[in-house]
Formats: sequence, structure tokens, C-alpha cells
Amino acid sequence: MTKYESEVKLIYAPRQTVYDKLSDLSQLSSIRERAADPMFRDKVLAMAGDKIKPDQADKVIEVLQKLEMTPDTLTFEAGPLGNITLRIIEREEPKCIKFNLEGAPIQANLWIQLLERDTETLLKCTLGTELNFLLRQMVGNKIQDAANQLATTLAAIPY
Repeated sequence: MTKYESEVKLIYAPRQTVYDKLSDLSQLSSIRERAADPMFRDKVLAMAGDKIKPDQADKVIEVLQKLEMTPDTLTFEAGPLGNITLRIIEREEPKCIKFNLEGAPIQANLWIQLLERDTETLLKCTLGTELNFLLRQMVGNKIQDAANQLATTLAAIPY
């Protein structure tokens, strides 16, 4: 399994608070609600910089508005692939949350690691996937970017 680790991100909230929010995926429903706000598109574009175009931001917002959440799962529509589910498979309070990707054409998992520093939290995301050499060469950089973008997005959530 190849692992892609994000940059470490600083969150100005206690680790337990961050853990409580991220370990119950139904609490992320505010993301779906914020995606309906017209200003949200501008924030997505500003946060992504030149990495995405406005029409891509519109697609991201459309996906966010259709998210289905339970305490243990986050399901989204992935076009012709159908629904893909991110399922919590292990919680190690308040340090780590492990996820598995279901319904995707590749096997993948995600770890969110939280480290306490004073009254703040350090967050790191690790994406693990089984890719053959050719696919790893083709999409490895994009997976690394996804790990970094996910960490940035999680650090931006209000805790």
C-alpha cells in the first residue's frame, strides 16, 4: 500500500473538540448547508487558488449539496461510478480516526491524526491506496494534492 501524507495543519481548537466533530460525520452537515450559500463558491475558488476553474468549483458544490451523512458514513455521488462511501472503521479517541473507501474502483483508506499542542491541534491526513506502478506514476501527485487539500479543508472547518 502506498501512503500519501498531507502537510501538518494547525487548528485553533482543543484536540478533543476537533476529534468530537470529525469522529461523528453527521456533524459535518453544516458543509452541505454552507454549500447552498452563493458566497461559498467564492470561498472555494479563493481557497483552491489556481488549482480549479469556476466550472469545477460548481461541480464540487453540487457534490457537497448531495452529501449523505450518518455518524459513521459520508456518501457522495461520483458520476458514472455511482455512490462512493467513506466509512469510519476505527476510532482512537482523541488521537486518530480511520476510514475505508467503499464503492470506488480502487482500494483506499484514510487516517486523520490529531496531536495536541497547548490549546491547539495539529492535524495530518494520510491517504493509503493500492495502485500498480503505472497508475501510481499517473495519479500519485494528484493523490498527494488531495491529501493536502483535505487537510486544508478540515483545518478550515469551524470547531
